[in-house]
Amino acid sequence: MNIDMTLQGRVAAVVGAAQGIGKATAEALAHLGAHVVVMDRNAESVDASVAELQQAGFEASGAVVDVANSKQVRDVMAKVTADRGAFDILVNCAGVACHGDSLELEDSEWDRIMSVNLTGAFWCAREAGRQMISLGKPGSIVTIGSISGEVANVPQHQTAYNASKAGVHTMTKCLAVEWAKRGIRVNAIAPGYVETELTRGGLENPVWAERWADLTPMGRVGQPHEIASIAAFLSSDAAAYMTGSVVVVDGGYLSM
Repeated sequence: MNIDMTLQGRVAAVVGAAQGIGKATAEALAHLGAHVVVMDRNAESVDASVAELQQAGFEASGAVVDVANSKQVRDVMAKVTADRGAFDILVNCAGVACHGDSLELEDSEWDRIMSVNLTGAFWCAREAGRQMISLGKPGSIVTIGSISGEVANVPQHQTAYNASKAGVHTMTKCLAVEWAKRGIRVNAIAPGYVETELTRGGLENPVWAERWADLTPMGRVGQPHEIASIAAFLSSDAAAYMTGSVVVVDGGYLSM
């Protein structure tokens, strides 16, 4: 049996790669041999992440993009193909969150969450898909969803975030069906609570942190590399028969 997880010679764009799950994913794909294009909205963070990868001996380049800006997304995805002559993998890790009473949620905050987490995820998938199809080669698209797309979280309230991630999960399935015959696999990962910049505030809240741990059978939060390893698997030929899947990585949270 030959289980092929090498990404040697492939080009992988990782959106939101300057920190957290995105940064860990960029490192994982690089370790498997991919040329990684680090994408994030902060130029300094992009440069720093690219430098770290290059100093470790990996092939990497960078691009600044705001996923909420469809023109920027279109231009940067096209540039990957123009610069590298290939576009094999997209992993979209960009995301934002907010918590609070839904009765007090501002229109602008709802729009912000949706524009990054759902609309931005679609812009990225659409433009990467266009590049992959234009090249006539198989491709893999992975988007980071969340267990919050499947359940209502407690003790915090986060309706906008949960709705955006539920949309990501459904979008994943729709694109997977639509593009399957064109050789593009589309999957999502639904992490549980992972120690990142996005969850730091919650982990510093003793009430929230204790409740999260109590509701997770493994009794702990995950680490970015534990999600990145799944993203690497889904990006590789080892997952060649997987598309339209939402892979839950949550320490057992949804099993409770």
